[in-house]
Formats: sequence, C-alpha cells, structure tokens
Amino acid sequence: MPGRSRERLARAAAVGVPALVMAALGLWGLDRGGMWRDEAVSFQVGRRTVPQIWRLLHDVDAVHGMYYLFVHAVLAVHPGEVVLRLPSVCAAAVTAGLVAALGCRLARPRVGLWAGLLYAVAPMAGHYAQEGRSYALVAAGATCATLLFVRAVQGGSWWPYGVVLGLTCWLHEFAVLLPLAHAVSLALARAGARTWRRFGGAAGAAGLALLPMVLVSRGQAAQVAWLRPPTAETAGGLLRGFLGPADEVYWVCAALALFGLAGMVGRRGELTCAGVGLPVAVVPPALLMLVSQVSPLYVDRYVLYALSGAPLVVAAGAERLAGVLERPRPDRHGTVLPGVPAARLRVLTLAGVLAVGLSLLHQFPLLQQDRDPARRPDDLAAVSRVAAREVGPGEPVLFLPAQTRNAALTYPRAFRGTRDLALVAGAARSGTLYGREAGPGELRRRLARLDRVWVVADRRLLAGRWIPRDPTERTKLTVLWQQFTGERESDRGLLTVRLYVRPLGAHPGTPAGAWPGAPVDARPGTPADARPGSAADVDPSTPADARPGSAVGSGPGTPAGARPRAPVSARPRTPPRPPRPGRW
Repeated sequence: MPGRSRERLARAAAVGVPALVMAALGLWGLDRGGMWRDEAVSFQVGRRTVPQIWRLLHDVDAVHGMYYLFVHAVLAVHPGEVVLRLPSVCAAAVTAGLVAALGCRLARPRVGLWAGLLYAVAPMAGHYAQEGRSYALVAAGATCATLLFVRAVQGGSWWPYGVVLGLTCWLHEFAVLLPLAHAVSLALARAGARTWRRFGGAAGAAGLALLPMVLVSRGQAAQVAWLRPPTAETAGGLLRGFLGPADEVYWVCAALALFGLAGMVGRRGELTCAGVGLPVAVVPPALLMLVSQVSPLYVDRYVLYALSGAPLVVAAGAERLAGVLERPRPDRHGTVLPGVPAARLRVLTLAGVLAVGLSLLHQFPLLQQDRDPARRPDDLAAVSRVAAREVGPGEPVLFLPAQTRNAALTYPRAFRGTRDLALVAGAARSGTLYGREAGPGELRRRLARLDRVWVVADRRLLAGRWIPRDPTERTKLTVLWQQFTGERESDRGLLTVRLYVRPLGAHPGTPAGAWPGAPVDARPGTPADARPGSAADVDPSTPADARPGSAVGSGPGTPAGARPRAPVSARPRTPPRPPRPGRW
C-alpha cells in the first residue's frame, strides 16, 4: 500500500508541477495595457448579444463561432482584457498537465514531469497562453483527446475520445488533422483490427459532426486569401518553435529527440512515448503545409496543438539517456547488484528538472520581450489614447481600411463625440466585424465638404506598399492623396493617427480614373488587417517589420516606431498593379 501511495503522489506531482509553472508564466505580465487587432475582435464580438453573434457567423468567422460564444459568457462576468486572456492561461496550464499525464501513462512519472515542464517553458506555448484567441483552448482539447486515445488503446472506452475530439474540431476545424496522427501511432504500435475499427468509428463520428462547419467555412474562404504557400524556412521556424528558439536549447532538445526515436516502436499493440509524440508533432503541420502548396491554408498557430508532441519525444530521449546512466555497475569485487539505488533515481530526476530550468533561463529574455505590447503588430489601446488626446469632439474621423475601426469598437470612450465619416451601419447592427460603410460616390461627397479630417490608418497603405481591392477603400486613399496633405501624425506599430488638411485653393473635385500608386519596387500584398471582413489573425510570432508589405530596409529587430516610411507628400509616378485574387 505505501508503494502505491508513493506512485500516486509521484504522478500527481509530475502532473501538478508543470501545470503550476505554466500558470505562473501565463499570469506573469498578463495585463499588457492594451489589445491588438485579433484580441480586439474577440473582445468586441464577445460583447455582442447571442443573436448578433449568430448573425455575424453566417457571413464571416464561422470557424471561431464556438469560441465567440464561449467568450460571450466569460465577458459577461467582467468585460476586460485580462478576463479575456484568462481562459487561454488556464487552457495552457491544463495542456502542460495533460502532456505530463501522457508521459506518466506512456513511460513513468519523471518522463511526464520532464515533458510537462518542457511544454510549460516553451516560448511558443507562453505566447498563446496570453492571447485572447482560441488556440490555447484548441491545444488543451487536442492534448486531452490524445490522452483519451491512449487510454482507449490500453483498454478504455472510445466514446470520450470521440466527444472531446469533436468539440475540439468545432473550436478550430484544423484539429481534424489530429486523428491522422493517432492513426500513425496505431500503425507504429501494430494495433489489431478491433482497435482500428473502434478508432475509425470514434474519429469518423467526430469528422461527420464537423461537416456543417466545413460547408459554412468554405463559403467564407476569402478570409484566408492573404495566405502564401509555406516554404522550407517556414518549416524550420516551426521546428525551432517546437524545440526552442534559443540555439543552445534547440540543439540539446534536437539531440535528445533523435535519441528518443530509437524507442519509437515497442511491442505489438503497445504505444510508446515517442510513438505518440512524434506523429502528433509532425503529421498535422506536415499535412497542412503540403495542402498549402496548392491551396494556402497554413499558419503556425493553426497547428499549435501539435506542440504537445515535441516535449514527449524529447523527454523520451532523456529517459533513454538516463537509462544508460542507471545501468548497474559492478562493485570493487566485480559483483553487479540488481536494481538501481533510489538516491540515484532521485538525482537523475532532479538533473532533468534542472536542465529544463536552464532552458528557461536561456529563453527568459524571449519570454520577457513577448510581454511588451510593442511585440504585437499593433496596440489599439495606444491608438485610442492618441485619438483621445488629439481628436476633438465633433471632428470627422476616417478609418483606412475599415478594419482599423477596431480601435473605436474596442475603446469607444476615446472616440466619443467624434464623427465616423464613412460609417452607415454599426458593426453589431449590420452583422459584420467592422460595420457597413458608404459607397464610393457618397464618400466622395462627404469628403468634399471637409477641409480637415483625422485618419486612423495602416501606415503601409498610406505609404503605397499595398493596394486595397475594395472600391470604397480605394476612394478613401485616392481622395486623401489627391486633395489633402498630411500635417501631423503619431505612429503606434503598424497604425498611425494622422491629420489631413486640404491645401488653400485646392479644388474638391477628383479626376476620373486617377489612382495613387505605390513605389515601383514595392510588391503589392494584402496584409492581414486588410482582409475584407476578416478577424485579421496575423502571425504574432513574426515581427511586424518582417512581414510582407512592411517598410523596405526595416529588420526584425527594428523598433516599430523607427521603421522608415515614405513621406506623406510622396507621389510615385508608376501605379502598381493590384494584387492577384486569393485562392482557396
């Protein structure tokens, strides 16, 4: 009995410690003082009524529908950015505990402890633990489904696996790739026909339940038209995200993972730690990248749930290395004593924990930088503070493109009393993300009556780095370039608040067909925040100045406010061609 109690205590500690570490890292710096565009969408949609959310999902963001309804319930308690992010922190802590539970079940408690801690200190896990989006919740659901899969193969029931898998797929439809990873694990375990039949029934039921979502989301395919096919560099970046961005951590983890692959295949019908972890880490991202060569769909956060497999493989390699060190050695008389001293076991377990602690120290600067609002593509709270300070009551404001209205929807107090020049119907009332705007003709008439207008805009658009496809957005840009002059501005990341004034004697008429172009060397691209109707899920792991369409000559380490930009008065001679339509 005491032996069983110690085993239970060891398992509980192995699961609980990583969950607590992940929770502590997630809560550290959770209040950044502002939301960026993706979180702002979650916030402003979550504060709508259920009928308004339901109406929105018929037109856009159906893949996030279940998450928006969940956020609606969360924000009913208290509408704030910290409350918005708390579910992600909790989900990340649960995921770290579930990774540890997988290691305990597939190997032993110390393997679970190492794997769970590796997940908890991963910068990629820490980043999404502080995002008010669905990806940390999807990771928790997928890891729970993997644990239930292992239990079912070892003799448990299959229906809990099917239910959790189905719910996870409804949180994000690309979780449907997870059963394919589980199928590879069954193949490596050389599972019997009965196991395959039960697995197929559970996974098939989850897939059938997802069909309505697939049919609706295909009609909203324009939301991902901005994506580009992934490259070898993309795959390398994801691998570093899984194993560790810091060089020292990356190479040590890579070596341990290779060592762990030696034990990937066990006895017939037996799942191994590496045999479960490797397919989870590799199969979903690899399949999505392959499909994206034909129809771009890949973004690393869509497969965040695959991160849970990497620590299992690394911990399996560490366990094999520890096994070598634990082999009984002969004493001075040449006698080999059976068993391993308990003290040596504890020392090796503690050594593994200390190694994870060292990896945390190496990656601590990355975690610290990630808590800086400037590391996000934009800071809507900072934009709203500028607007509150500069824009007076009754003054007209133009949002360019319409997605920048997110700042006013998220922080309405800063824009109270101002006139939204282009708006015809509000976001919630019109069933859209950013509201319905006037057409090009009406917008020209409204602008013609003004001598000055405040513009909240994407700086890259004003610099001519990309061209909007929407006629209304083109009209805004055309009139500003041809009839107004920018006087003063305040940049906040990719967004700027700029005052435009009509020069004395300038005629409000606009030549027909005139269009302000971009620099000849600029390659037009459609950035995330220009996707019509999209929630603008921009990859937060990529610095804003390293994305397509950013200012030429700005490097990944350049502060957002120091990136070079085209002068307000610049007028390039050669108009660029509009970007090619996106593919689904």
